[in-house]
Amino acid sequence: MSAERILYPCYFDATLERREGRRVAKNIGVKSPDIPAVEAVLRKMKVPHRVEEHHHPARWAEHEGRIVAEWEGSKEDLIRKVASGLAARK
Repeated sequence: MSAERILYPCYFDATLERREGRRVAKNIGVKSPDIPAVEAVLRKMKVPHRVEEHHHPARWAEHEGRIVAEWEGSKEDLIRKVASGLAARK
């Protein structure tokens, strides 16, 4: 059984600082990622997921939502793969 991994768009935002929620290096992040962009990457990777109306604790006023993905590996591995997919789209 795969585990649920929560992804917020701010994880991939190169314009944010780490304390603001960014989880990837600035050089592999993208500017202003959104839920549809992250969803498109997950669909391409064939990762089952769903969108929820919850928000990152450090960015509670942004109302950007989150994605819950079914993923076997580590969350960091998933974050790196999604970041690569987002960078390839730009």
